[in-house]
Amino acid sequence: MELLFVVLIAFAIGLGAHYLLPHRASTGSMLSASVAAAVSSLVWVALLWAGLTFDGGWIWVISLVVGGAVALALSIVLPRRRAASDAALFTRLAKA
Repeated sequence: MELLFVVLIAFAIGLGAHYLLPHRASTGSMLSASVAAAVSSLVWVALLWAGLTFDGGWIWVISLVVGGAVALALSIVLPRRRAASDAALFTRLAKA
């Protein structure tokens, strides 16, 4: 049950990262939220296997911070790379 809460909270964090940062029109609206949920759930399970208990606070903090950081990085890096890729494709097609 706690894993479900982690996924939902991480999804909300990723959704917030998408809507609070600029250039959100160049990525899908659910991409950063889905990545945050997936990363947080993987970190949660890895920390459970490492011996942390689900009722401790550190497993919550670590899994949600890592998922949020990945969503934030994705929301920053992906639009820049897409803009550069689109510009390179445009110049290549304009020469043809």
